[in-house]
Amino acid sequence: MDALERIDQQVKNNPVIIFMKGTPQFPMCGFSMRAAAALSECGVPFAHVNVLQDREIYENLPHYADWPTFPQIYVGGELIGGCDITLELHAGGELKTMLEQATAQRDTEVNEG
Repeated sequence: MDALERIDQQVKNNPVIIFMKGTPQFPMCGFSMRAAAALSECGVPFAHVNVLQDREIYENLPHYADWPTFPQIYVGGELIGGCDITLELHAGGELKTMLEQATAQRDTEVNEG
């Protein structure tokens, strides 16, 4: 499976996922740190991928959704953006709602499937 297929599977199999430099516990850049903190503050579980540990993901992720920078946050299979957009959504109270809806949708699909 090539890198784009792996990215696609991760995006589709996780209602909320952040592709970041480092991990939520040990971020390796300020943008990743702030975006992961915003997600954590919402209290909704999310997956993460440390792009620094997978060179293929690091090199191919910018091509997946035509977004050139890290971090990249996907909710319900859709790119919501990077750090700035995530922080804006969080400050406006929209981020938590988005995360809860994506998680609820996934849970409904699992229970129906």
